[in-house]
Amino acid sequence: MRCELACLVLAACGSDPSVQPDAAPDTGPAVSPLDGIGAVELVDGGYMFTEGPAWRGDLLFFTDIPANTIFQYTPGGAAPTIARVPSNNANGLAFDAGDQMFAAEHGSRTVTRMTGGNLTTIASELDGKQLNSPNDVVVADDGTVYFTDPPFGIDEADRELDFMGVFRISGTTLTAEHRGALTERPNGIGLSPDGTRLYVADSADGKLYRFPITGGALGPREVHAQTAGGADGLAIDEAGNIFVATVSGIEVFAPDGTRWGLVAVPERPSNCAFGDADHKRLYITAQTSVYRVAIAHPGLPLR
Repeated sequence: MRCELACLVLAACGSDPSVQPDAAPDTGPAVSPLDGIGAVELVDGGYMFTEGPAWRGDLLFFTDIPANTIFQYTPGGAAPTIARVPSNNANGLAFDAGDQMFAAEHGSRTVTRMTGGNLTTIASELDGKQLNSPNDVVVADDGTVYFTDPPFGIDEADRELDFMGVFRISGTTLTAEHRGALTERPNGIGLSPDGTRLYVADSADGKLYRFPITGGALGPREVHAQTAGGADGLAIDEAGNIFVATVSGIEVFAPDGTRWGLVAVPERPSNCAFGDADHKRLYITAQTSVYRVAIAHPGLPLR
């Protein structure tokens, strides 16, 4: 079932004094990515809690965390079908150039890699202490894996690490690149088009952060933008604009941190990803449903 709903685009808001402006936007002209945007369409509904949208080939993959399932969907085809079950309550998904699927799993407290039908755990503990609850994951062009690790999938009594982290996997080596305070909630994650910075949305303070990348390692964290709150998953277009799921909808920010506006969604969104052959469709997971909206400017091909 599909229906069309009006897509609301709001004007950019005023600046936040805590935000540190970016002196070198990564790429692209200063053209609003919301120009020429279409209407938000319902792709499918009736799920428990959707997350982790990721496009690969001609398929959209997404997770239903409580249902312990990863789904796949062919645009224009029948209803989504099961791609993997059980998923260990997988949340964020990503693919590398070799079509391997990476999953941040709440249930197993691990990050896994699936090659064909073979599942391998690539991160589970640091210095003998179990990870909190891997939430979202992205893979760089050189195969480096970055993921966030808030405590959303565990009870406080089960937490072993004394920080909330942003991690890097290089080969078989796991490194805690950012050791945040226990009050932090690093969530959505994404790479700039040129791969020189990593963006991380924090659900606790609602800020979108950026880290410079040098040789795979992350530099000092800076505030890129302040969202309306509850910052969750994110997607990035080829001009470096960042689309962030928040309490208000999908907020859109320029490479220099300027807020372009908002894509209103019928349900509170959890994450988003660009898809279709031309990468001009933004797929949005939102509570019990999956939505999509046509965008004039293409998003990044999924890494």
